[in-house]
Amino acid sequence: MEQRQLGRTGLRVSRLGLGTLTWGRDTDEHEAAEQLKAFVDAGGTLVDTADVYADGGAEYLLSRLTDGLVPRSELVIATKAGALPGTRRHDTSRGHLLNALDGSLRRLNTDHVDLWQVHAHDPVTPTEETLHALDLAVSSGRARYVGVCQYSGWQLAKSAARQHALPGSTPLASVQLEYSLLQRGIEREALPAAQDAGVGLLACSPLGRGVLTGKYRHGVPPESRGASPHPTGSVQPYLGETSRRIVDALATAADGLASTPLKVALAWVRDRPGVSATLLGARTAAQLQSSLSVEALTLPGEIRAALDDVSAPVHRYPDQGWTEL
Repeated sequence: MEQRQLGRTGLRVSRLGLGTLTWGRDTDEHEAAEQLKAFVDAGGTLVDTADVYADGGAEYLLSRLTDGLVPRSELVIATKAGALPGTRRHDTSRGHLLNALDGSLRRLNTDHVDLWQVHAHDPVTPTEETLHALDLAVSSGRARYVGVCQYSGWQLAKSAARQHALPGSTPLASVQLEYSLLQRGIEREALPAAQDAGVGLLACSPLGRGVLTGKYRHGVPPESRGASPHPTGSVQPYLGETSRRIVDALATAADGLASTPLKVALAWVRDRPGVSATLLGARTAAQLQSSLSVEALTLPGEIRAALDDVSAPVHRYPDQGWTEL
């Protein structure tokens, strides 16, 4: 698997990353082990987790697998802090973040993480305090690189500028944002801000929360994410008429390439400008294997152009707003 630079840093990551949102919740230890083995066998290195995934269970499960299945040295482990369990609120104060990092290190059974990320912007905590926590994590050796998640364009630009301007600060390596044929809103401001600042994009939910696999074209399958009690409602915004038009075009492209909508959708995101890695989320090893097989696919220019056109966000004048599907 191709290794890419993470933004304007020396850290190299596999262009497909393994997400662990379901680990310890919908994915048990056996399935997680199968996923990790398949991922590493395919040349993958980047594993993304968070302190709130399964209330810390995903980090703990990853530590068990790195103990006996895959050497820690073969992985680029990324985790996050700042989200408050069971709420939509975040706390990115210096005290909370550093305490959370220490908790992650204990669960992961490691003395450092390769990439430590702020889970989301906290409007209450001053940006300078949040970024100082990132600097302390690196200077203390507990994190090698740092990044942010779910930041808007102005939040990312402000944070990146501060890190570049302040002597002794650690530049942001990455920003993690949702990006797919069904969600291209980041192209308006956040992605250009990342590219301008030399921050690598970690694209999450590249399959439009599962909708781009085509499995919702004729309803919500009972075993699907849309029917799961955990992410209730997260799929619904992507099931409208505009989404159906994009999914139909994706299916047509897949038929023409003798491929699948899943692979075409992943290939589209993976090779977009500014993307350092595309994060794969799967409940089972079989689902992950299907996603990993995208490595054999490169989209022809005319197919990519057609998908670009059908999925282009709607630009409205005079408010300059883009619809977010």
